[in-house]
Amino acid sequence: MKLLKKATKAFGMFWWNFLVGDTPELFVAVITILGVLAVFKSTHAHALMIVLPVLVLGALSVSVWREVRKR
Repeated sequence: MKLLKKATKAFGMFWWNFLVGDTPELFVAVITILGVLAVFKSTHAHALMIVLPVLVLGALSVSVWREVRKR
């Protein structure tokens, strides 16, 4: 049981570090953008072609701004 618990924790930590890593705001931004796409994909498909790049660039800009501000 102890080995299973240790292996499960290591597996979870790997995925946490892989997905979240050093920038949790980008992880939250990606999940939010995917949620927006899922909600509006059928009703506003043409508008999403414009909104998606804007959302991605906005998330990237906020992440870079926060990192530059830390230094």
